[in-house]
Amino acid sequence: MIKYNRTTLSNGLKVITHSEPSTPMVSVNLLYNVGSRDEHCNKTGFAHLFEHLMFGGSKNIPDYDLCANQAGAENNAFTSNDITNYYITLPSAYLETALWMESDRMNELAFSSKSLEVQRNVVIEEFRQRYLNQPYGDVWLLLRPLAYKVHPYRWPTIGKDISHIEQATMDDVKEFFYKFYRPTNATLCIAGNIDENRAVDLANKWFGTIESGTPYHRQLPMEPTQTEARSLTVNRDVPASAIYKAYKMSQRMCHDYYAFDLMSDILSNGNSSRLYLELVKKEKLFTEINAYITGDADEGLFVFVGKPAEGVDMATAENALLHQMERLKNETIEESELQKVKNKLEITFKYSQYKVLDRAMNLSYFDWLGNIDLINDEPLSYAKVTTDDIKRLASQTFVPEKCSTLYYLKKRQ
Repeated sequence: MIKYNRTTLSNGLKVITHSEPSTPMVSVNLLYNVGSRDEHCNKTGFAHLFEHLMFGGSKNIPDYDLCANQAGAENNAFTSNDITNYYITLPSAYLETALWMESDRMNELAFSSKSLEVQRNVVIEEFRQRYLNQPYGDVWLLLRPLAYKVHPYRWPTIGKDISHIEQATMDDVKEFFYKFYRPTNATLCIAGNIDENRAVDLANKWFGTIESGTPYHRQLPMEPTQTEARSLTVNRDVPASAIYKAYKMSQRMCHDYYAFDLMSDILSNGNSSRLYLELVKKEKLFTEINAYITGDADEGLFVFVGKPAEGVDMATAENALLHQMERLKNETIEESELQKVKNKLEITFKYSQYKVLDRAMNLSYFDWLGNIDLINDEPLSYAKVTTDDIKRLASQTFVPEKCSTLYYLKKRQ
């Protein structure tokens, strides 16, 4: 059982504390309620750009990483479609240093032309190297707009087009910062070897005077129900052809999410999973194949990705994959098969709470989802999933009119 306390400062910053005296370290996690889904369709990639800009210097700290290194800290950040998350772990004696550093860049970034140009170039280079010049790198640039036509999940976190970052102005950057990087739009978690009352006092000392900002109320367009199959075929200079099939699935906080997660594990978690045993080992139709869920806050995707074996035509491979989906729809799985993936998931969940940084991240994330008690209760939601739930969702989900298929073909020599 992970115990925690939660309070809200007068400026709207949510503060969560968790004491773990067995470690000499403390982790500070700062989650901002902004991701790529909050961007304008003509100015995409800004949430990810800010992940970089936040390390480019603030009002009183010209070099964030240098300051962190001097305190013996490890720090990083990540961006998703839904959130942007910053974290730092360091000896507990330097807790106030971490809070000072985080509050300084929340209060005011340096906003220098040099910092913007440096980070802009870093992001542009990342776009080119990871998404344009790498085998299969552009898959999500193709698959997302195929699966989503209205919702801003239709572009990846890197952005829809490299020109959006190339053309970003200082006014664009400041507008984005003061809209989203405000106390009222953030959750701060302090976990580790701390006195919780003192931690809250320090949070109030360093963050309490920052202007709260205007509360952000997300009003995103709802994705229309998909009523016909979609497909796209591209030819690329890659080692092997691949197929990607994406089906719409539930929101993260829907009770069906847990059944979808377990269903993906039944299909492709490990060498004893169905897709591996049947399509790779037994029939030898694929060299590799996986199924996974995106787990987005809004309506997400259940994705299949596979690379047909040499000499196997795409139609044969695809039909074999569809047959495995039909099995889930028409046959009730054995209770033992479901219990096996439940057991694996429970172990994974426990490992995900092992480090204080993991706890800080999870407390922030579950609080952002709207139910912080999931830090302790989520395994119960998985335990309640039945074999009938799996069959029901497979029947509702794996239908042609709800599928977006990307045929990613190897160019012929």
